[in-house]
Amino acid sequence: MMMHTTLAQLRTLKLEGLACALEEQLALPGMAAMSFEERLALLVDREIHMRSDRKLMRLLTQAKLKYAQATIEDIATRPARGVDRAAVMSLALGDWVTAGHSVLITGPTGAGKSWLGCALAQYACRRGYSALYQRVPRLQEELRIRHASGTFGKWLLQVAKTDVLILDDWGMGTIDSTTRSDLLELIDDRAGNKATILTSQLPIDHWHAWIGDATIADAILDRILQRHHRFTLTGDSLRQSAPKTATKSTDVTL
Repeated sequence: MMMHTTLAQLRTLKLEGLACALEEQLALPGMAAMSFEERLALLVDREIHMRSDRKLMRLLTQAKLKYAQATIEDIATRPARGVDRAAVMSLALGDWVTAGHSVLITGPTGAGKSWLGCALAQYACRRGYSALYQRVPRLQEELRIRHASGTFGKWLLQVAKTDVLILDDWGMGTIDSTTRSDLLELIDDRAGNKATILTSQLPIDHWHAWIGDATIADAILDRILQRHHRFTLTGDSLRQSAPKTATKSTDVTL
């Protein structure tokens, strides 16, 4: 009866991992041979791992990655696509997130730019960092809605706190003057403090012309290019190489 009460109290305290581990220990007769310190260490270890798993799931859910299944480990098993795998792994394992570096990924359509960006963000989540995926063409409309509803300022503050921001399809379509200013605010909040990943079909040399306003373009690119890493992908579209008879969508990977 006392143990039932203890288990209920652990769950009241939201110590589910510890409670589950304790139940398992009670069901294993061999545990009686272990010392109190050893059993306690196992209980605490289970609680820590369960909390880490819950945090990872929360971070991945909030990130809304286009390719949530993308992992940097997969790079070693995929066609190179012109990417230096050692450079990608070195970046992923480094301090680019805490240092607030930019990662610029360019290449033709279907080359795996979004996948690589999502893989880097997914690994950042596994290391405990927050992330957020945004597709720039769709973001323009979302920004208009937020301005109209008066929520833009609050949203901007939330994004500024996000450790890794992915701006996918950067340079696609045209942008208006309001979006230019909004992107400057977005980038300025993150420069040197938070990491930003940009993927684009447009070569970096053409970004200034795409932004349009010379003054704003200078300001945005100055912040993006301060401390950055570049990856230029090559090859034909992986989407086009998918079998026509396939009944399920094929993941875009490197």
